[in-house]
Amino acid sequence: MLDAIAAGMGQKQDILLRISPGVDPHTHHYIATGIVDSKFGFAPPEADKAIARAMASKHLNLLGLHYHLGSQISETEPYRTGVEVVLKFAAEMKRKHGFELKEMNIGGGYAVQYTLDNPVPPIAEFTKVIASQLAAKCREFGLGLPRLVTEPGRAIVGQAGVAFYRAGASKEIPGIRRYVSVDGGMGDNIRPALYQAAYEAVVANNMAVKADTKVTIAGKFCESGDILVKDINLPPVSAGDIIALPVSGAYCVPMSSNYNASFKPAIVMVKDGQARLVRRRETLDDLVRCDSD
Repeated sequence: MLDAIAAGMGQKQDILLRISPGVDPHTHHYIATGIVDSKFGFAPPEADKAIARAMASKHLNLLGLHYHLGSQISETEPYRTGVEVVLKFAAEMKRKHGFELKEMNIGGGYAVQYTLDNPVPPIAEFTKVIASQLAAKCREFGLGLPRLVTEPGRAIVGQAGVAFYRAGASKEIPGIRRYVSVDGGMGDNIRPALYQAAYEAVVANNMAVKADTKVTIAGKFCESGDILVKDINLPPVSAGDIIALPVSGAYCVPMSSNYNASFKPAIVMVKDGQARLVRRRETLDDLVRCDSD
């Protein structure tokens, strides 16, 4: 398709070919994208054929390779393995087709710490492993150093965002669980329902009180799976309290929806003690704008 478009425009388009290196990133299987059984990328022998086809095109200029192992990866070893597998493949393609790896995009996926008991390596540790492995394996496989591209994504914005919810009714099930309902949920943060993501929480207007009451923070949507945080110790929560979930800067906004005809929340940027509204709260008019008479 891209070949035909470039031909129609009389251009030669630079491209990267996305491959599946077959590396298990040890993350949730819903966000593992570099395994062989994935909808993303070419795995051998299809990758070999794709290289040959791209290089044979008069309208495509194959600069290099792209791969992405997954998201929220908390170990460095998958990156070390991924670099080796892809560079070995590039060396094979050089011998077989004369392919020159000028650029390699290793994707992203660096984890951020969502909960107190789940620390992750700093970005510097990921980059050190990737850069040293790239240099070593290029020497071993007789390749020149390619331009290295990475996609930090979550690692940049994840911890920059905090989601605020207002507590409503509570439900006590003796001997089982106490639910605290809030005015949001899976419509503004699908991650806990989609792949069991875990978060911390605090009562923002009651930070000095001891957190000794175990509660489950339940969203307002009509799904039993709409649970934001399960079994967390908080101070006593009353209707009207503000519950804050840190590390909400990644995926909450781009994956938000109008599920159950709900309104998307406002977004406020804060810097140097100054607050600025960058997205207003949605209204009913926003919700029905696309409806026809």
